[in-house]
This record gives sequence, C-alpha cells and structure tokens, in this order.
Amino acid sequence: MKKVQFTETVLRDASQSLVATRTRFDQFAPILETIDKAGFYSVECWGGATFDVCLRFLNEDPWERLRKIRAAMPNTKLQMLLRGQNILGYKHYPDDIVRRFVRASVRNGIDIIRIFDALNDTNNLKVAIEETVKSGAIASGAISYTTSPVHTLEKYVEMVKELREMGVSTICIKDMAGLLSPAKAYDLVSAIKDAVDLPVVIHTHCTTGLAFMTELKAVEAGADVIDTAISPFSGGTSQPATETLNFALRELGYDTDLNNEALTKIAAFFKPIRAEFLEKGTLNPISLTTDTQCLNYQIPGGMLSNLLSQLKSLNALDKFEEALAETPRVRADMGYPPLVTPTSQLVGTQAVQNVLAGERYKNVGAEIRAYCRGEYGRTPAPINPAVRAKILGDEKPIEGRYADSLPTDTFEKAAAELGDTARCEEDVLSYIAFPPVAEKFFAKRREEEEKRCAYSIVAVEE
Repeated sequence: MKKVQFTETVLRDASQSLVATRTRFDQFAPILETIDKAGFYSVECWGGATFDVCLRFLNEDPWERLRKIRAAMPNTKLQMLLRGQNILGYKHYPDDIVRRFVRASVRNGIDIIRIFDALNDTNNLKVAIEETVKSGAIASGAISYTTSPVHTLEKYVEMVKELREMGVSTICIKDMAGLLSPAKAYDLVSAIKDAVDLPVVIHTHCTTGLAFMTELKAVEAGADVIDTAISPFSGGTSQPATETLNFALRELGYDTDLNNEALTKIAAFFKPIRAEFLEKGTLNPISLTTDTQCLNYQIPGGMLSNLLSQLKSLNALDKFEEALAETPRVRADMGYPPLVTPTSQLVGTQAVQNVLAGERYKNVGAEIRAYCRGEYGRTPAPINPAVRAKILGDEKPIEGRYADSLPTDTFEKAAAELGDTARCEEDVLSYIAFPPVAEKFFAKRREEEEKRCAYSIVAVEE
C-alpha cells in the first residue's frame, strides 16, 4: 500500500491566501497540541508573509512566535517558505545575511525549508540550499509553476536536476495560482520521478477549481506529499481540504497516517475563527469562490486577496476587472515571471498603477525599476525592450549575479545602527528584512515592557 503524506497549511499559506495572514498566535495556540498529534508529514507555520505581518500588523515577534509553536509541537516537522536570495523580504540580500537567516530559522525550530525563487533562477537558490543542508534541516527545492510560451516540461526537468545537484532532499511543485491541471500534474510528476530519485511534494490552490483533481492525479503519478488546509480554511484561494483528500485517498487504497479524530477537532476549532474573519470583513467572500478566469490572468491566492485589499484602500474596487485583465499584459512585458512573491506584488501593483493612471507605465515604483535593472535575477524571457527603455531610460541593466555586488558588512552596520535596541541576532535580522517596521515594533515592545514594569512597581507599593 503506497503511503501519501500531508503538509497542513492552516498556520501559514491558508491564512495568507484567505485572510492576509492575520491569524494571531493566541488565536491558534490552543489547538497546536492537537495538530501535533494529527500525523502530518509537516506543518507549514512560518515564512512567506508571516514574518512581515507579525511585525507590521500583529505586534508579534516572528521569532518568538516560531519558538512557541516549536514548544507546543515537539513531534511534528515545522516547515517554512523562504524566497531564496529574497529571504522573507522583497529584495535581494547579501549571501552572509541569507546564511545567517537560514541558521537562525533552524535554531529557532524549523525542520524543513522550502526554497523557491520568483523567477526560477537557480543562482538565487544555491546559497540558501547550501546553508539549509549545512544547518541540518531538510532543503526542499521548489519549482515556481506557471505556464507561458517559455515554460516547458523540459525546462522544469532541467531545473529539477540542478536542484538535486545543489543538495535538496525533496522537490516541490509550487503552483501558486491553481494553474496546474490534472493532466499536466501527472506528466510533470512522472517526468520528475523519471529524472531524479527524490520525493515530490505538490502545492496548489483551489482558485481555479482544479486542485482536488490535480492532487489526486499527482499522487497517481507518484507524488509523495500533498499540501492541504483544514476544511474551514480551505477552498477558494487556499488549498484543498485536508479531510476530503484524506477520505478520498483512503478509499482509493492509499495509506495516509492521519488521525481522523484529531482532524475533526482541528476543523471544529477553526470554524469560529473563520466566522470572526468573515464578520470583520478580513475574509472577503470573493476569496472563497472559484474563478476559472485565473487560468487566463494567473493570479495566485495571496496576490488576489492583496489586490482586492489594495483596490479597496484606494476606493477603486470598480477597477478590479480592469486590473485583472492588465495583469497578464504586464507579466508578458516583464518576461513572463511566475506570479509569486515578490514578482506577484511587482506585477500586480504595476497593473493597478497602469489602470488608475490611464496610461501604461506612466507611474513606476522603485521595485519594478530594480526588476528591470536585473536585481531580481534572470527573467524567463527577455523584458519587452520598449517597456524597459521607458522605465530605465538610458540606464543599462546589470550583468551577472546581483547578490555578488552587495556589501558584505550589512549585518555589522545594522547591529551598530540598532545599538542596545537589538537584544539578539534575530532582532538584527528582523531589522535588515524590514527596517522601519522592525523599528516601530522594537519601540512598541519597549514601551509595553516599561508599562508592565511600572504596573508591577505600583502593585508592590500598594
């Protein structure tokens, strides 16, 4: 009997896709012990947007959050998503910062690091993979799956072989927008299994309605692990439901090792949390629906919820359909990047700018300029020369690997700038990833500690 294992995403990607990662630690802390007993291959609980959101919106130290999850779940492998040379930020960082971040992640409790690059540029994966292996964690090399004239089965297999040579232990097909069809999943998994002797993990989203069928066909082709979300946080722009696929695979004769009683308890726990987000408006009902047009505009779950949020904040929700239509045009201009963080933000924001301005590339942000300069790596296809010229003018794109040109004393400078504000290496890394956001967090942390201290003194005096 073939075994199929599950990675539960409710603590990270399901939350990111449906509620912009607004789940607080205290909301899910009571159920962690049960999740730990459910029999998951791993629980994705960190990385992606969690780091930024913890500091920016939840007033939580992301490192402390990870340590608390680790303490509550000693029997389950904890997994994070890392953006290669981007780490958890939105730009490239020097190699020594990537190495420090990987080591700190493992030290604080991470067992598996899923490493991807938004452009599938393996030059941007090498350092993170190397340091993950050196730190004793499992390096899972990810393909950012997309479709375009330049993304072929042969190219993906070629990338997988490179990842194997770099030392990854598993291969993840990371389908951010639910574009992977059942037939293509079967073909791609089969091709990867023929090319390398490594476990294959399938990550997809229900955005287009294909995910359940896609994961079943992927398993049929030999996939070893599938990403799912507990039912209250499944569907729509999230992953397919854990309980449903567990039931279906068991009926088909597969061994899943999942504890049905634990799954029932986890689902019951998250139902009122979903209801709370719906009532507050954080969970947009649109994010729970199936949108087959995503097969055309290729917007992943997190990007769709962020796009809706961005337009809502600008009082421009009426421009939603126009922004969706503009997204694939911008993507083609940019050389067909897979739409995953940070390229999804770059392309999505530019599409919104083009629509709101009424003129394409009239307003261009610093990030899209950096992309056109080559700071994010090798694009799958050349950037539209006319668009690049409009954005950069006479400025020439850089040559070679951008990270090689970055300073080697970034950590030391950041530590000096923070002074005694930084209490540990993790604080410095938080500051390097998100300087203004981390500074505000540190200031609020100190303010709250001083209040608690003052309260304690008053209580003692009384």
